[in-house]
Amino acid sequence: MAGYLTTHVLDTAAGRPAAGLVIDLYRIEGDARTLLKTVTTNADGRTDQQILPEAEFALGTYELVFHAGDYLGQRDFLDLIPLRFTMSEGSHYHVPLLLSGYSYSTYRGS
Repeated sequence: MAGYLTTHVLDTAAGRPAAGLVIDLYRIEGDARTLLKTVTTNADGRTDQQILPEAEFALGTYELVFHAGDYLGQRDFLDLIPLRFTMSEGSHYHVPLLLSGYSYSTYRGS
């Protein structure tokens, strides 16, 4: 498999990358949810390394959990943002998050 996983988090309310945001990566198999790693975004809102590099890549269902409440310094609305998705081919999966205090969006990027 020649695939890998990356992300990019942008704080749309502040108009800048979301630096220092913690992200957990889980693998989902049936009812089992296994934490694979925890990473933190850098000054550019990206992780220093691929979240799931080619050497660790496997097809299947995964979940990124973005710790938005800690990053935003509030928990009156958004706290943890789970994004569950399936990687079904050996390619680059880029799962960005556009974040503000009261909303978010995502898409499969390139």
